[in-house]
Amino acid sequence: MDTFLQQIANGLILGSIYALIALGYTMVYGILGIINFAHGEVLMIGAMIALMVMKLIALWAPETPQEIVLVLSLTVAITCCAGLSFFIEKVAYRPLRHAPRLAPLISAIGMSILLQTIAMLIWGRNPLNFPQLLPNQAINFLGDHVTISVKEVIIVLVSFVTMIGLLIIVHGTKFGRAIRATAENAEVAGLMGVNTQRAISLTFMLGGGLAALAGVMIASNYGTAHFYMGFMPGLKAFTAAVLGGIGNLQGAMLGGILLGLIESLGAGYIGELTGGVFGSNYQDIFSFLVLILVLIFKPSGLLGEKVSDRA
Repeated sequence: MDTFLQQIANGLILGSIYALIALGYTMVYGILGIINFAHGEVLMIGAMIALMVMKLIALWAPETPQEIVLVLSLTVAITCCAGLSFFIEKVAYRPLRHAPRLAPLISAIGMSILLQTIAMLIWGRNPLNFPQLLPNQAINFLGDHVTISVKEVIIVLVSFVTMIGLLIIVHGTKFGRAIRATAENAEVAGLMGVNTQRAISLTFMLGGGLAALAGVMIASNYGTAHFYMGFMPGLKAFTAAVLGGIGNLQGAMLGGILLGLIESLGAGYIGELTGGVFGSNYQDIFSFLVLILVLIFKPSGLLGEKVSDRA
């Protein structure tokens, strides 16, 4: 029972991060009908930029409180990743707006490889230590059956507050109405006075900001950052978006949480189920098994798809 409760807690922590990343995928798909496979690399760039800002502050103003260091580095990372996502949309996707779907997919993969290579040239191939600016004291729940750190509690809370804030923006603001109108039918939205290009660009920028936040969370949680760190979380977040129903914000959140729970529970019990043949290091197989099963039995995802068919 202790293992089950602990893995549930671990799954919520992991799932909240997956959900944040999946929102970037699902927003772009909802408004353009394409998969932004460079999204994971935006996450990585955000973590690297935050690390660079932390090092600069430590060099120039070493007495700065940790909370201010974290806020400043996160602000710079979100701003830079929003700008990077705007650049990616303008260079890699806008010229291919009316091309066959395979063209922007290839362009996205190329941009992903390009960003990885640039990061490797700038920050090197080896993992870098990420400063632990969040408190790491352990907290016990349910009679010491579940142990998580203050840092992990903060990650979960920030993720859920961000997701709720995004829902408010999309469903309760003029900008959100422009996004939903463009996603429904860009041509009609344009005729109704909606600046569809601005809506698309801002959607990419918003997704980039969410990716930067997720990147800093992942780097803070594991204490390292490297040029390849966005690849696997990006694939898993794509799986979460497909599981929940890509193009659906609530689906992305649900898919992220469910995928985190499935992966954590699988990692906790795979050793027992296989008699020790496989260990928790095989936890990634559960994410891709979920992707295969969803694509076979329910391609639209758990909550369906709320965007129009662009085929």
